[in-house]
This record gives sequence, structure tokens and C-alpha cells, in this order.
Amino acid sequence: MSGSSRQGTLRLSGFTSELVLVGIILVLVIGMSLVNPTFFTVHTLFSILRSALVPMVFALGVLLVIISGGIDVSFPAIAIFAAYTTVHLSAQGAFDPGVIGVLVIAVALGALLGLVNGAVIARFKLPTLIVTLATQGIFKGVLLAYVGSRYIADLPQSMASLSTANLVSIEGSRAYLPVMIVPVIVLVIGVSLLLRKTMFGRGLFAIGGDIEGARRAGFPVMRIQVLLYVLAGAIAAVGGLIHVVLGQNANPQDLVGTELDVIAAVVLGGASIFGGRGTVLGTVLGVLLVQIINNSLLLMGVPTAWQRAAVGILLALGVGVQAVMARRAAKRTFVLDTDKDVAHVG
Repeated sequence: MSGSSRQGTLRLSGFTSELVLVGIILVLVIGMSLVNPTFFTVHTLFSILRSALVPMVFALGVLLVIISGGIDVSFPAIAIFAAYTTVHLSAQGAFDPGVIGVLVIAVALGALLGLVNGAVIARFKLPTLIVTLATQGIFKGVLLAYVGSRYIADLPQSMASLSTANLVSIEGSRAYLPVMIVPVIVLVIGVSLLLRKTMFGRGLFAIGGDIEGARRAGFPVMRIQVLLYVLAGAIAAVGGLIHVVLGQNANPQDLVGTELDVIAAVVLGGASIFGGRGTVLGTVLGVLLVQIINNSLLLMGVPTAWQRAAVGILLALGVGVQAVMARRAAKRTFVLDTDKDVAHVG
């Protein structure tokens, strides 16, 4: 199979999975609206969008890692480390660095922690899941032992003002969209352009498809891997900041444990757990699907434990479907190559 035809097949596969996701979301919305008419309201729509903001940011970083053929479970620890440390430093020093200052400090911390992941993975070629699982525990331990374990209710004034700022607010109802949706939209567009328009994005797909092939094609694999985890750490830090702003407090015990929902959303969005495939649009739809399911189960009075079970089942189904598709694709490729060899001999 030629490179151009293979890319065309991947695009078609991604487009098909996105259409399937849209269909599932529509069926869920219609079904829930029939069961509970209050579901089909602007208030519910805005509520789902608000709950999707932080997972959406995390999912963008996870998408980049999964495309490269890796798995990152340290992003919640990086996120809360960066966000809580920024608030803690501000509280200890009794100063407000402003919105830009807060963002710079948090992103720098997130990028530094991401650099630890990237350097270990690229230098020692260790499994990404094992490395990030280890660093998750290390980052969380360092945060609680050396930075702080105290709940902080008073945010810097610049962050507190953002927590009450709304982009859209409908009078006479509780429906509102916080202004923090703007940086999320900017990140979605930025990551999409990064993947589609840059050599770095092409390098991620190449490494995820075949790391040795990418190296022979001239991609600087080690450098790309390090930059990838630095970028993933910076994105996680932004997600941590948004979480703190929306929650109007900083709690060092937050976020760790949410990685299942995020990874499930990315996989359901069509990103291959084996690397080499994934789109931002699919990831956005996957995050919305998981949030709609969680919201639907909540409205139906389903306990939180069963909500987690539902997400786990979705993740297992998503990975199972990908494994079946990968085996079928491998068989088709084998048959095509065999036919070519027979024709050549003939």
C-alpha cells in the first residue's frame, strides 16, 4: 500500500469515527431529553461545557503523547503541582503577580516537570507508562512534603476576578459560560495547527507509527520526545490553573485520579492507543461524550462509583475496537503484499 493511499485511509477512518461520535452524542441527547425534559436546556448545555473545560485541556496534552505512541498518567500531578505552587508562592510572598505572571510561573513549572518525563523517556528509552506512573507519585509527594498540604481558599486577586468573570450569562437563569472557555478554545486551535501544519506534528505521527522508520526518515526522535513532554507539562499546568480558577480554591489533593476519564475520552475520540493516529476534533468530541454520559448518569441518580465503571467500560471497548481494527488492517496489508509478490514472480 502506497504512503498516499495509507494516509487517505487514515483520514477516512478518522472522519468516520468522528461521524460515529457525533451520532452517538445526538442519540444520547435525544434519549436523555425524552427521559428528562430538563436535560435539553441551555443550563444543561452550559453545565456540560463548563465541566468539559479542564478535561479538554488535559486531553489535548494526552492526545499529543498518545499520537507519539506513549501514555502519560502524570499530567494531573503536574497540573496541581504547577497551579498549587503558584498560588502558594503568591500567598507566602503576599503579592499578586497578575494574570500573565501567574500563567508564566505555572507554565514554567509544568514545562520543567514535563522535562523530567521527557529526559528520562528519551534518554533511557523506558516505557512511558512506567515512567509517568513513577513521576506522578514523585511529583505528588514533593508537592505535599515540600510545598504545602494546606487547602488555600483565598486566591490572588487576579485569579479571583477571573473566577467570577463570565463570557455569557443569561439573566433570569443559572446558565452561564465562564471566560475561561476562551483559553481552552485558543489551545484547541493551537494544538490542531501544531499537528497539521508543523514538522513537529508530523514527527509525532511518524514516531507513533514507527519510531525506527521516523529515525531513518531524518526526524530528531530524542529531541521531539523531550519537547513533547515539555509541551504536555505546560498544557497540563494551564489545565491546573483553569481548575483552580473555576473552583475558586487551591487544594493539593485535587485532580490526581482523573486520568482515566481523560485517556478514555482521547481513545474514544479515535486516537490509536498504539500511536500514529488521532485528531483534535475527535478528542473534543470524545471529551464531550464522556461529560454527557457523566451528566446523564448524574441526572438519573446513578452513584459516582458506577459512573467511573461506565467510563472504564467505554475505555475497554474503545481499545478493544482499535485492537480488532489493527489486526484486520495488518491482515489486509499482508494479503496485498503477498499478492504483489506472487504477481512479481509470475
